[in-house]
Amino acid sequence: MCNESDFMRRAIALSVEGMAQGAGGPFGAVVVKDGKIIAEGWNEVTSSNDPTAHAEVQAIRRAAQALGTFDLSGCDVYASCEPCPMCLSAIYWSRASHLFYGAKAAHAAAAGFDDAFLYEQMKLPEAQRTLPTKSIMTNEAAEVFQAWLAKPDRVPY
Repeated sequence: MCNESDFMRRAIALSVEGMAQGAGGPFGAVVVKDGKIIAEGWNEVTSSNDPTAHAEVQAIRRAAQALGTFDLSGCDVYASCEPCPMCLSAIYWSRASHLFYGAKAAHAAAAGFDDAFLYEQMKLPEAQRTLPTKSIMTNEAAEVFQAWLAKPDRVPY
């Protein structure tokens, strides 16, 4: 049976393999359930032209597909590096039970993958963000949530 170090070694190996194949940046991740890897992911941002194709997101997508559910409770995520805000959010949304990561965000930043500004941007009021942000048609858009609440066959998540 594998242990935490074995799973992290696999995530690190995926970061090396993906990078060597030109898939994207040096990041890898695995999702583990009941002591077995059920899904793997590596950074595919540049090879797929998808800015959301980070290793953790890819592994989560593949795990959800393999298990036939969006709820990854009981699963652990192993990432070769401390997740960016998007990946961390995806891990929370997946309901994974644990997150283990290898390299720190500072290591990634030293290699040109600095996401500290994203954390800072999220704290700022909309008017102070570098991405111009404006809420429009709030009431009309919010009405959809009433329809959601009235939907008898909705699947809560």
